[in-house]
Amino acid sequence: MEPRPIHKLLVANRGEIAVRVLRACRELGIGTVAVYSQADRFARHVFLADEAVCIGPPAPGESYLRGDRILEAAHQTGADAIHPGYGFLAENPDFAQAVLEAHLTWIGPSPEAIRIMGSKTAARAQAQEAGVPVIPGYQASQDDADLRAAAGELGYPVLVKAVAGGGGKGMRLVSTPEEMPPALEAARREAQNAFGDRRIYLEKVLTRARHVEIQIFGDHQGQVLHLGERDCSVQRRHQKIVEEAPSPAVSPELRRQMGEAAVALARSVDYVNAGTVEFLLDETTGSFYFLEMNTRLQVEHPVTELVTGVDLVHWQIRVASGEPLRLAQDEIRPRGHAIECRIYAEDPLHGFVPSTGHLELVREPLGPGIRVDSGVDSGDALTHFYDPLIAKLVVHGRDRATALKRMEQALREYVILGDLATNIPFLRDVITHPVFQAGQTLTTFVDEYFADWHPVEGPVPDAALVAAALAQVLEPKHPDAGALSIAQDPFSPWRRLQGWY
Repeated sequence: MEPRPIHKLLVANRGEIAVRVLRACRELGIGTVAVYSQADRFARHVFLADEAVCIGPPAPGESYLRGDRILEAAHQTGADAIHPGYGFLAENPDFAQAVLEAHLTWIGPSPEAIRIMGSKTAARAQAQEAGVPVIPGYQASQDDADLRAAAGELGYPVLVKAVAGGGGKGMRLVSTPEEMPPALEAARREAQNAFGDRRIYLEKVLTRARHVEIQIFGDHQGQVLHLGERDCSVQRRHQKIVEEAPSPAVSPELRRQMGEAAVALARSVDYVNAGTVEFLLDETTGSFYFLEMNTRLQVEHPVTELVTGVDLVHWQIRVASGEPLRLAQDEIRPRGHAIECRIYAEDPLHGFVPSTGHLELVREPLGPGIRVDSGVDSGDALTHFYDPLIAKLVVHGRDRATALKRMEQALREYVILGDLATNIPFLRDVITHPVFQAGQTLTTFVDEYFADWHPVEGPVPDAALVAAALAQVLEPKHPDAGALSIAQDPFSPWRRLQGWY
Protein backbone atom coordinates (compact mmCIF):
# COMPACT_ATOMS: atom_id res chain seq x y z
CA MET A 1 0.00 0.00 0.00
CA GLU A 2 1.33 3.41 -0.95
CA PRO A 3 1.95 5.86 1.94
CA ARG A 4 -0.80 8.40 2.46
CA PRO A 5 -1.68 11.22 4.88
CA ILE A 6 -2.93 10.10 8.29
CA HIS A 7 -6.14 11.63 9.66
CA LYS A 8 -6.97 9.41 12.65
CA LEU A 9 -4.49 7.17 14.44
CA LEU A 10 -5.20 4.30 16.83
CA VAL A 11 -2.59 3.59 19.50
CA ALA A 12 -2.44 -0.15 20.07
CA ASN A 13 -0.86 0.11 23.50
CA ARG A 14 -1.23 1.49 27.02
CA GLY A 15 0.72 3.36 29.71
CA GLU A 16 3.36 5.98 29.10
CA ILE A 17 4.06 5.06 25.47
CA ALA A 18 0.38 5.40 24.57
CA VAL A 19 0.35 8.83 26.25
CA ARG A 20 3.53 9.79 24.37
CA VAL A 21 2.05 8.91 20.97
CA LEU A 22 -1.32 10.51 21.69
CA ARG A 23 0.33 13.80 22.59
CA ALA A 24 2.42 13.71 19.41
CA CYS A 25 -0.74 13.20 17.37
CA ARG A 26 -2.40 16.16 19.04
CA GLU A 27 0.60 18.33 18.15
CA LEU A 28 0.35 17.19 14.53
CA GLY A 29 -3.41 17.77 14.34
CA ILE A 30 -4.23 14.08 13.95
CA GLY A 31 -7.33 12.52 15.51
CA THR A 32 -6.72 9.75 18.05
CA VAL A 33 -8.22 6.50 19.26
CA ALA A 34 -7.19 4.68 22.43
CA VAL A 35 -7.85 1.03 23.16
CA TYR A 36 -8.03 -0.23 26.71
CA SER A 37 -8.69 -3.30 28.81
CA GLN A 38 -11.26 -3.34 31.57
CA ALA A 39 -8.44 -2.76 34.07
CA ASP A 40 -7.45 0.46 32.27
CA ARG A 41 -10.90 2.00 32.07
CA PHE A 42 -9.76 5.11 33.97
CA ALA A 43 -6.16 5.19 32.71
CA ARG A 44 -4.57 8.45 31.57
CA HIS A 45 -4.24 7.38 27.94
CA VAL A 46 -7.98 6.71 27.73
CA PHE A 47 -8.85 10.28 28.70
CA LEU A 48 -6.23 11.84 26.44
CA ALA A 49 -7.63 10.26 23.27
CA ASP A 50 -10.48 11.67 21.20
CA GLU A 51 -12.16 8.26 21.28
CA ALA A 52 -11.60 5.08 23.28
CA VAL A 53 -12.67 1.48 22.76
CA CYS A 54 -12.62 -1.34 25.33
CA ILE A 55 -11.03 -4.43 23.77
CA GLY A 56 -11.38 -7.00 26.54
CA PRO A 57 -10.55 -8.21 30.06
CA PRO A 58 -7.36 -7.20 31.95
CA ALA A 59 -5.20 -10.12 30.82
CA PRO A 60 -3.08 -9.02 27.81
CA GLY A 61 -3.92 -12.22 25.96
CA GLU A 62 -7.56 -11.16 25.99
CA SER A 63 -7.01 -7.49 25.18
CA TYR A 64 -3.76 -5.80 24.11
CA LEU A 65 -2.52 -8.95 22.35
CA ARG A 66 -5.78 -9.45 20.46
CA GLY A 67 -4.95 -8.06 17.05
CA ASP A 68 -8.41 -8.88 15.74
CA ARG A 69 -10.07 -6.72 18.40
CA ILE A 70 -7.66 -3.87 17.75
CA LEU A 71 -8.41 -3.95 14.03
CA GLU A 72 -12.13 -4.08 14.79
CA ALA A 73 -11.73 -0.96 16.97
CA ALA A 74 -9.92 0.80 14.13
CA HIS A 75 -12.71 0.06 11.68
CA GLN A 76 -15.37 0.96 14.24
CA THR A 77 -13.86 4.40 14.81
CA GLY A 78 -12.68 5.12 11.29
CA ALA A 79 -8.99 5.14 12.19
CA ASP A 80 -6.70 4.96 9.18
CA ALA A 81 -3.40 4.19 10.96
CA ILE A 82 -2.09 2.12 13.87
CA HIS A 83 0.91 2.88 16.09
CA PRO A 84 1.97 -0.17 18.12
CA GLY A 85 4.21 1.57 20.68
CA TYR A 86 6.61 -0.99 22.15
CA GLY A 87 5.88 -4.42 23.61
CA PHE A 88 2.62 -6.31 23.00
CA LEU A 89 2.22 -6.51 19.19
CA ALA A 90 4.87 -3.96 18.21
CA GLU A 91 7.26 -6.57 16.78
CA ASN A 92 4.70 -9.09 15.57
CA PRO A 93 5.07 -9.40 11.78
CA ASP A 94 1.71 -11.14 11.41
CA PHE A 95 -0.08 -8.23 13.08
CA ALA A 96 1.81 -5.72 10.95
CA GLN A 97 0.75 -7.67 7.85
CA ALA A 98 -2.87 -7.78 9.04
CA VAL A 99 -2.84 -4.00 9.50
CA LEU A 100 -1.63 -3.49 5.94
CA GLU A 101 -4.13 -6.00 4.54
CA ALA A 102 -6.87 -4.03 6.32
CA HIS A 103 -5.75 -1.01 4.23
CA LEU A 104 -4.47 0.84 7.29
CA THR A 105 -1.13 2.61 7.69
CA TRP A 106 1.33 0.73 9.88
CA ILE A 107 3.63 3.00 11.90
CA GLY A 108 6.71 0.82 11.67
CA PRO A 109 8.94 -1.19 9.37
CA SER A 110 7.72 -3.76 6.89
CA PRO A 111 6.48 -7.14 8.17
CA GLU A 112 9.39 -8.79 6.34
CA ALA A 113 11.98 -6.61 8.11
CA ILE A 114 10.29 -7.35 11.46
CA ARG A 115 10.31 -11.07 10.67
CA ILE A 116 14.01 -11.18 9.74
CA MET A 117 15.28 -9.03 12.57
CA GLY A 118 12.86 -10.52 15.11
CA SER A 119 14.64 -13.86 14.91
CA LYS A 120 17.99 -13.49 16.64
CA THR A 121 19.56 -16.22 14.53
CA ALA A 122 18.22 -14.76 11.29
CA ALA A 123 19.34 -11.31 12.43
CA ARG A 124 22.85 -12.60 13.15
CA ALA A 125 23.01 -14.11 9.68
CA GLN A 126 21.73 -10.87 8.15
CA ALA A 127 24.34 -8.85 10.08
CA GLN A 128 27.13 -11.10 8.86
CA GLU A 129 25.90 -10.74 5.28
CA ALA A 130 25.88 -6.95 5.70
CA GLY A 131 29.48 -7.01 6.98
CA VAL A 132 28.57 -6.19 10.58
CA PRO A 133 30.68 -8.03 13.20
CA VAL A 134 28.77 -10.47 15.42
CA ILE A 135 29.60 -12.08 18.76
CA PRO A 136 30.94 -15.64 18.34
CA GLY A 137 28.09 -18.10 18.83
CA TYR A 138 26.41 -21.33 17.75
CA GLN A 139 23.02 -21.81 16.13
CA ALA A 140 23.36 -24.82 13.83
CA SER A 141 21.49 -27.35 15.97
CA GLN A 142 18.91 -27.64 18.75
CA ASP A 143 20.32 -30.96 19.98
CA ASP A 144 21.55 -30.80 23.57
CA ALA A 145 24.71 -32.77 22.83
CA ASP A 146 25.63 -30.42 19.97
CA LEU A 147 24.95 -27.38 22.13
CA ARG A 148 27.13 -28.72 24.96
CA ALA A 149 29.96 -29.46 22.54
CA ALA A 150 29.67 -26.00 20.98
CA ALA A 151 29.78 -24.37 24.40
CA GLY A 152 33.04 -26.17 25.11
CA GLU A 153 34.52 -24.91 21.85
CA LEU A 154 33.34 -21.32 22.46
CA GLY A 155 34.70 -21.41 26.00
CA TYR A 156 32.75 -20.68 29.17
CA PRO A 157 30.99 -18.52 30.19
CA VAL A 158 28.33 -18.61 27.47
CA LEU A 159 24.80 -17.28 27.18
CA VAL A 160 21.88 -19.52 26.28
CA LYS A 161 19.46 -17.23 24.46
CA ALA A 162 15.97 -17.53 23.00
CA VAL A 163 15.80 -17.16 19.22
CA ALA A 164 12.64 -15.03 19.52
CA GLY A 165 11.68 -12.12 21.73
CA GLY A 166 13.80 -10.04 24.08
CA GLY A 167 13.76 -8.34 27.48
CA GLY A 168 16.06 -10.96 29.00
CA LYS A 169 13.46 -13.73 28.76
CA GLY A 170 14.71 -17.15 27.70
CA MET A 171 18.27 -16.18 28.61
CA ARG A 172 20.64 -18.03 30.96
CA LEU A 173 24.27 -17.38 31.85
CA VAL A 174 26.23 -20.65 32.00
CA SER A 175 29.65 -20.64 33.65
CA THR A 176 30.47 -24.38 33.77
CA PRO A 177 29.58 -27.53 31.77
CA GLU A 178 27.58 -28.82 34.75
CA GLU A 179 25.25 -25.82 34.55
CA MET A 180 24.42 -26.36 30.90
CA PRO A 181 21.65 -29.07 31.03
CA PRO A 182 19.36 -27.25 33.49
CA ALA A 183 20.06 -23.93 31.73
CA LEU A 184 18.99 -25.36 28.37
CA GLU A 185 15.76 -26.71 29.87
CA ALA A 186 14.95 -23.49 31.73
CA ALA A 187 15.69 -21.25 28.73
CA ARG A 188 13.51 -23.35 26.42
CA ARG A 189 10.64 -23.41 28.89
CA GLU A 190 10.76 -19.64 29.46
CA ALA A 191 11.08 -18.93 25.73
CA GLN A 192 8.08 -21.12 24.97
CA ASN A 193 5.97 -19.40 27.63
CA ALA A 194 7.01 -15.88 26.62
CA PHE A 195 7.21 -16.14 22.82
CA GLY A 196 5.64 -19.45 21.80
CA ASP A 197 9.02 -20.49 20.37
CA ARG A 198 11.33 -22.82 22.32
CA ARG A 199 14.33 -22.50 20.00
CA ILE A 200 17.59 -21.32 21.55
CA TYR A 201 21.17 -20.61 20.54
CA LEU A 202 24.52 -19.93 22.20
CA GLU A 203 26.57 -16.78 22.41
CA LYS A 204 30.01 -16.20 23.87
CA VAL A 205 30.02 -13.93 26.92
CA LEU A 206 32.17 -10.82 26.78
CA THR A 207 33.21 -10.41 30.41
CA ARG A 208 34.10 -6.71 30.15
CA ALA A 209 31.61 -5.06 27.84
CA ARG A 210 29.27 -2.12 27.52
CA HIS A 211 25.80 -2.28 25.98
CA VAL A 212 25.70 0.47 23.36
CA GLU A 213 22.90 0.88 20.84
CA ILE A 214 22.45 3.03 17.74
CA GLN A 215 19.16 4.73 16.87
CA ILE A 216 18.46 4.44 13.14
CA PHE A 217 15.67 5.81 10.96
CA GLY A 218 14.67 5.10 7.37
CA ASP A 219 12.14 6.64 5.01
CA HIS A 220 10.23 5.41 1.96
CA GLN A 221 12.63 7.27 -0.35
CA GLY A 222 15.50 4.96 0.63
CA GLN A 223 17.33 7.30 3.00
CA VAL A 224 18.64 5.78 6.25
CA LEU A 225 20.21 7.83 9.05
CA HIS A 226 21.59 7.14 12.48
CA LEU A 227 21.05 9.50 15.41
CA GLY A 228 23.99 8.47 17.54
CA GLU A 229 24.26 6.07 20.42
CA ARG A 230 22.77 5.34 23.81
CA ASP A 231 24.68 3.59 26.59
CA CYS A 232 22.44 1.00 28.27
CA SER A 233 24.99 -0.87 30.37
CA VAL A 234 23.16 -0.46 33.72
CA GLN A 235 20.84 -3.47 33.75
CA ARG A 236 19.21 -5.91 36.13
CA ARG A 237 18.25 -9.39 34.92
CA HIS A 238 19.41 -8.33 31.42
CA GLN A 239 16.85 -5.50 31.40
CA LYS A 240 17.88 -1.85 31.16
CA ILE A 241 17.15 0.55 34.00
CA VAL A 242 19.43 3.53 33.23
CA GLU A 243 20.34 4.87 29.79
CA GLU A 244 22.36 7.85 28.67
CA ALA A 245 23.42 9.64 25.51
CA PRO A 246 26.03 10.08 24.33
CA SER A 247 28.00 7.16 25.78
CA PRO A 248 30.99 8.14 27.93
CA ALA A 249 32.99 5.44 26.13
CA VAL A 250 32.26 6.35 22.50
CA SER A 251 34.56 8.68 20.61
CA PRO A 252 33.46 10.55 17.47
CA GLU A 253 35.34 8.03 15.32
CA LEU A 254 33.79 5.02 17.07
CA ARG A 255 30.37 6.68 16.78
CA ARG A 256 30.90 6.98 13.03
CA GLN A 257 31.94 3.32 12.72
CA MET A 258 29.04 1.98 14.79
CA GLY A 259 26.59 4.29 13.04
CA GLU A 260 27.73 3.16 9.61
CA ALA A 261 27.44 -0.51 10.64
CA ALA A 262 23.89 0.06 11.94
CA VAL A 263 22.88 1.89 8.76
CA ALA A 264 24.37 -0.87 6.60
CA LEU A 265 22.31 -3.48 8.44
CA ALA A 266 19.14 -1.40 8.12
CA ARG A 267 19.72 -0.87 4.40
CA SER A 268 20.17 -4.60 3.89
CA VAL A 269 16.52 -5.20 4.88
CA ASP A 270 15.10 -2.02 3.24
CA TYR A 271 14.30 -0.66 6.69
CA VAL A 272 11.69 2.10 7.07
CA ASN A 273 10.76 4.02 10.25
CA ALA A 274 12.41 3.89 13.68
CA GLY A 275 14.68 1.07 14.79
CA THR A 276 17.59 0.36 17.11
CA VAL A 277 20.68 -1.72 16.43
CA GLU A 278 22.20 -2.98 19.65
CA PHE A 279 25.90 -3.75 20.12
CA LEU A 280 28.24 -4.98 22.80
CA LEU A 281 31.38 -2.86 23.05
CA ASP A 282 34.39 -4.87 24.28
CA GLU A 283 36.22 -2.70 26.80
CA THR A 284 39.39 -4.79 26.44
CA THR A 285 39.82 -4.52 22.67
CA GLY A 286 37.59 -1.58 21.74
CA SER A 287 35.79 -3.80 19.21
CA PHE A 288 32.01 -3.82 18.86
CA TYR A 289 29.70 -6.71 18.00
CA PHE A 290 26.10 -6.91 16.81
CA LEU A 291 23.71 -8.09 19.49
CA GLU A 292 20.18 -7.64 18.09
CA MET A 293 17.87 -5.19 16.37
CA ASN A 294 14.65 -3.81 17.82
CA THR A 295 12.18 -3.04 15.03
CA ARG A 296 10.21 -0.43 16.95
CA LEU A 297 10.53 2.67 19.09
CA GLN A 298 12.66 2.00 22.17
CA VAL A 299 11.67 2.72 25.76
CA GLU A 300 14.78 4.90 26.04
CA HIS A 301 14.14 7.01 22.94
CA PRO A 302 13.78 10.28 24.97
CA VAL A 303 17.53 10.54 25.62
CA THR A 304 18.15 10.59 21.88
CA GLU A 305 15.42 13.19 21.42
CA LEU A 306 16.96 15.45 24.04
CA VAL A 307 20.50 15.37 22.64
CA THR A 308 19.50 15.64 18.96
CA GLY A 309 16.44 17.90 19.16
CA VAL A 310 14.52 15.40 17.02
CA ASP A 311 10.98 14.30 17.93
CA LEU A 312 11.16 10.63 16.99
CA VAL A 313 7.40 10.03 17.25
CA HIS A 314 6.72 12.96 14.93
CA TRP A 315 9.25 11.44 12.54
CA GLN A 316 7.55 8.04 12.80
CA ILE A 317 4.18 9.45 11.82
CA ARG A 318 5.51 11.72 9.08
CA VAL A 319 7.61 8.98 7.50
CA ALA A 320 4.70 6.50 7.61
CA SER A 321 2.68 9.15 5.75
CA GLY A 322 5.27 9.17 2.98
CA GLU A 323 7.26 12.25 3.94
CA PRO A 324 11.07 12.11 3.54
CA LEU A 325 13.47 12.59 6.44
CA ARG A 326 14.13 16.28 6.86
CA LEU A 327 17.75 16.11 8.02
CA ALA A 328 20.96 14.84 6.44
CA GLN A 329 23.44 12.69 8.37
CA ASP A 330 25.95 15.51 8.85
CA GLU A 331 23.23 17.70 10.40
CA ILE A 332 22.74 15.31 13.33
CA ARG A 333 25.14 16.04 16.19
CA PRO A 334 24.79 15.39 19.93
CA ARG A 335 24.21 18.49 22.02
CA GLY A 336 24.72 18.21 25.75
CA HIS A 337 24.04 15.05 27.72
CA ALA A 338 20.85 13.17 28.66
CA ILE A 339 20.19 10.45 31.23
CA GLU A 340 17.06 8.34 31.70
CA CYS A 341 16.05 6.36 34.78
CA ARG A 342 13.17 3.91 34.55
CA ILE A 343 10.92 4.25 37.58
CA TYR A 344 9.54 0.79 38.34
CA ALA A 345 7.13 -0.57 40.92
CA GLU A 346 9.51 -3.26 42.06
CA ASP A 347 11.45 -4.28 45.15
CA PRO A 348 15.24 -4.11 44.67
CA LEU A 349 15.73 -5.72 48.09
CA HIS A 350 14.08 -8.92 46.87
CA GLY A 351 15.41 -9.54 43.41
CA PHE A 352 13.51 -6.67 41.76
CA VAL A 353 10.25 -8.57 42.05
CA PRO A 354 7.33 -6.48 40.69
CA SER A 355 5.26 -4.70 43.33
CA THR A 356 1.51 -4.20 42.99
CA GLY A 357 -0.75 -1.80 44.83
CA HIS A 358 -2.18 1.71 44.72
CA LEU A 359 -0.44 4.96 43.94
CA GLU A 360 -2.00 7.06 46.67
CA LEU A 361 -0.05 10.14 45.63
CA VAL A 362 2.43 10.81 42.81
CA ARG A 363 4.44 14.01 42.81
CA GLU A 364 6.79 14.29 39.84
CA PRO A 365 9.91 16.48 39.92
CA LEU A 366 9.92 19.75 37.99
CA GLY A 367 12.61 22.13 36.84
CA PRO A 368 14.89 23.04 33.94
CA GLY A 369 16.03 20.10 31.88
CA ILE A 370 13.66 17.58 33.53
CA ARG A 371 11.19 15.45 31.56
CA VAL A 372 8.84 12.80 32.93
CA ASP A 373 7.11 10.38 30.55
CA SER A 374 4.35 8.73 32.57
CA GLY A 375 1.03 7.03 32.06
CA VAL A 376 -0.18 6.96 35.67
CA ASP A 377 -1.78 9.38 38.10
CA SER A 378 -2.40 9.55 41.84
CA GLY A 379 -5.08 7.02 42.75
CA ASP A 380 -4.20 4.53 40.01
CA ALA A 381 -3.70 0.86 40.78
CA LEU A 382 -0.77 -1.16 39.47
CA THR A 383 -1.71 -4.77 38.85
CA HIS A 384 0.17 -7.93 38.00
CA PHE A 385 -1.22 -7.93 34.47
CA TYR A 386 1.22 -5.40 33.00
CA ASP A 387 4.84 -4.28 33.09
CA PRO A 388 5.61 -2.51 36.39
CA LEU A 389 7.01 0.61 34.68
CA ILE A 390 5.59 3.71 36.38
CA ALA A 391 7.43 6.41 34.45
CA LYS A 392 10.63 7.41 32.71
CA LEU A 393 12.55 10.22 34.38
CA VAL A 394 14.81 11.96 31.87
CA VAL A 395 17.16 14.89 32.37
CA HIS A 396 19.28 16.96 30.00
CA GLY A 397 22.25 19.20 30.76
CA ARG A 398 24.96 21.06 28.90
CA ASP A 399 27.40 18.28 29.89
CA ARG A 400 27.40 14.96 31.75
CA ALA A 401 28.29 16.51 35.10
CA THR A 402 25.29 18.84 34.89
CA ALA A 403 22.99 16.00 33.85
CA LEU A 404 24.19 13.86 36.77
CA LYS A 405 23.48 16.58 39.32
CA ARG A 406 20.10 17.22 37.75
CA MET A 407 19.16 13.52 37.86
CA GLU A 408 20.24 13.16 41.47
CA GLN A 409 18.11 16.12 42.50
CA ALA A 410 15.13 14.94 40.43
CA LEU A 411 15.23 11.49 42.04
CA ARG A 412 15.27 13.10 45.48
CA GLU A 413 12.22 15.16 44.59
CA TYR A 414 10.28 12.27 43.02
CA VAL A 415 7.61 11.25 45.52
CA ILE A 416 5.40 8.19 45.34
CA LEU A 417 3.10 7.39 48.25
CA GLY A 418 1.34 4.06 48.35
CA ASP A 419 1.30 0.46 49.46
CA LEU A 420 3.94 -0.64 46.97
CA ALA A 421 7.71 -0.47 46.59
CA THR A 422 9.62 1.45 43.93
CA ASN A 423 13.21 1.37 42.73
CA ILE A 424 13.81 5.11 43.33
CA PRO A 425 16.16 4.60 46.33
CA PHE A 426 18.12 2.07 44.27
CA LEU A 427 18.38 4.45 41.31
CA ARG A 428 19.66 7.22 43.58
CA ASP A 429 22.46 4.96 44.77
CA VAL A 430 23.26 3.91 41.18
CA ILE A 431 23.49 7.50 39.97
CA THR A 432 25.73 8.57 42.86
CA HIS A 433 28.01 5.51 42.75
CA PRO A 434 31.64 6.49 41.98
CA VAL A 435 31.86 4.06 39.05
CA PHE A 436 28.75 5.51 37.41
CA GLN A 437 29.87 9.04 38.16
CA ALA A 438 33.15 8.26 36.38
CA GLY A 439 31.30 6.86 33.34
CA GLN A 440 32.92 3.43 33.71
CA THR A 441 29.87 1.17 33.97
CA LEU A 442 29.91 -2.24 32.29
CA THR A 443 27.02 -4.69 31.89
CA THR A 444 28.19 -6.36 35.13
CA PHE A 445 27.84 -3.11 37.12
CA VAL A 446 24.67 -3.97 39.07
CA ASP A 447 25.76 -7.55 39.84
CA GLU A 448 29.23 -6.41 40.88
CA TYR A 449 28.39 -3.43 43.06
CA PHE A 450 24.77 -3.91 44.15
CA ALA A 451 24.43 -7.63 44.85
CA ASP A 452 23.89 -6.93 48.57
CA TRP A 453 22.29 -3.53 48.18
CA HIS A 454 20.36 -1.89 50.99
CA PRO A 455 19.02 1.65 50.84
CA VAL A 456 21.19 4.32 52.39
CA GLU A 457 19.21 6.38 54.87
CA GLY A 458 19.03 9.96 53.66
CA PRO A 459 17.08 13.14 54.28
CA VAL A 460 13.33 13.06 53.85
CA PRO A 461 12.39 14.56 50.46
CA ASP A 462 11.12 18.13 50.60
CA ALA A 463 7.87 16.99 49.02
CA ALA A 464 7.33 14.53 51.86
CA LEU A 465 7.74 17.30 54.38
CA VAL A 466 5.18 19.36 52.51
CA ALA A 467 2.77 16.44 52.51
CA ALA A 468 3.31 15.79 56.20
CA ALA A 469 2.61 19.45 56.93
CA LEU A 470 -0.50 19.24 54.77
CA ALA A 471 -1.65 16.22 56.74
CA GLN A 472 -1.42 18.23 59.97
CA VAL A 473 -3.36 21.08 58.39
CA LEU A 474 -6.06 18.65 57.32
CA GLU A 475 -6.21 17.00 60.75
CA PRO A 476 -9.67 17.77 62.18
CA LYS A 477 -9.56 20.18 65.11
CA HIS A 478 -12.28 18.24 66.90
CA PRO A 479 -12.15 14.52 66.11
CA ASP A 480 -15.24 13.95 68.21
CA ALA A 481 -17.31 16.15 65.89
CA GLY A 482 -18.19 13.24 63.67
CA ALA A 483 -15.01 13.25 61.56
CA LEU A 484 -12.43 10.48 61.89
CA SER A 485 -8.97 11.92 62.49
CA ILE A 486 -6.11 10.95 60.21
CA ALA A 487 -4.33 9.36 63.13
CA GLN A 488 -7.39 7.16 63.74
CA ASP A 489 -8.07 6.33 60.08
CA PRO A 490 -6.35 3.02 59.23
CA PHE A 491 -6.76 3.72 55.50
CA SER A 492 -5.27 7.23 55.49
CA PRO A 493 -2.23 7.45 53.18
CA TRP A 494 -0.57 9.73 55.71
CA ARG A 495 -0.25 6.76 58.07
CA ARG A 496 2.08 5.15 55.54
CA LEU A 497 4.96 7.60 55.44
CA GLN A 498 7.23 4.62 54.80
CA GLY A 499 5.59 4.69 51.37
CA TRP A 500 7.64 7.75 50.42
CA TYR A 501 10.46 6.65 48.13
